[in-house]
Amino acid sequence: MPFKHPLRAVLEQVTATTCPKRFNFHCHTLCSDGSLTPEALADEAVKIGLEHFAVTDHHSLEAYPLVQKRLDYHRSAGSNVPKLWTGTEVSCVLENCLVHVLALGYEPNHGAMEPYLQGDTVVGEQLGAAAVVEAIQAANGLALLAHPARYRINFKLLMRAASELGFDGAETWYDYEMQPRWRPSEHVCERVADLAMDLNFLQSCGTDSHGLSLLGR
Repeated sequence: MPFKHPLRAVLEQVTATTCPKRFNFHCHTLCSDGSLTPEALADEAVKIGLEHFAVTDHHSLEAYPLVQKRLDYHRSAGSNVPKLWTGTEVSCVLENCLVHVLALGYEPNHGAMEPYLQGDTVVGEQLGAAAVVEAIQAANGLALLAHPARYRINFKLLMRAASELGFDGAETWYDYEMQPRWRPSEHVCERVADLAMDLNFLQSCGTDSHGLSLLGR
């Protein structure tokens, strides 16, 4: 029987309203370009009452064990804590356009991901989208195209190209206006979601938080 990633069942529940209070699969800490320490981000996640989330620092997994340790502390103190999934935001080239890929739920010590966890964008053949997706899936992770409507190329072209390369999904619900309090951009996100369904893509959502709150960017 082929491997069915346990995160799939979670992503299948994603709707326009699951972020930012239930799920958040796109946020950052001081380990890349965010403003929160990993511990403070964990505190925020517990305070909000998140059920599932991933820290997706750029080309880094440094925050993951620190966030998990802080969540364990909250659990030992009697608090309900969310499920933390591994995550990294990886840059790559798709259709001659530099895009970002959310690597979610991969094995943290798998060698296939090592080139993409060195704190900076790779160069050469490893920068290609096909190579990035291959590495993520080799580490038993899911590869999702981040914020498809933020690039210089139309999201339809990018998502279809991603589908042909075997991407698992796309970040469907995203705040393209980058408001202080997160809210999905209604018309754009609905069009992205419709195409995701046509492509049989998993859908994710996230605040892409870089500031001091997980409720906004």
